[in-house]
Amino acid sequence: MNFKRMEHVNLSCQDLEASQRFYQTLFPDWYVRAEGSYGGDRWVHLGNEQFYMSLNNAHEPAAAHRPYASAGFNHVGFVIEDAETMRSHLEKHGIEYYTYTSPETRLRLYVSDPDGNEVELVEYQPDYALR
Repeated sequence: MNFKRMEHVNLSCQDLEASQRFYQTLFPDWYVRAEGSYGGDRWVHLGNEQFYMSLNNAHEPAAAHRPYASAGFNHVGFVIEDAETMRSHLEKHGIEYYTYTSPETRLRLYVSDPDGNEVELVEYQPDYALR
């Protein structure tokens, strides 16, 4: 009832710089909205006018999470305009992906960031009402 929009995702990274490079390669229009440090650790807000990812350095190794098998987030999804252009962009930058289709989508592309977090990039069919 009071939900307006999703603003950000906060992500702890083993290598903040590698994660920042990855997401800025994936979304070249993303820029650093804010950055600083807290308790001696660097953080960065990376995104656009609508949404950002808050990236920060992790102090401990990641917990063993098996997507789609153990509890926890399986992926974060982003709607894109053109999946074929994104596929070419991924290939150009050597980013591995796999695909999945469903009736409401033209194509879903799945990539993993440097920490193994899965990201879904989806282009919906033009006539899909919730696109």
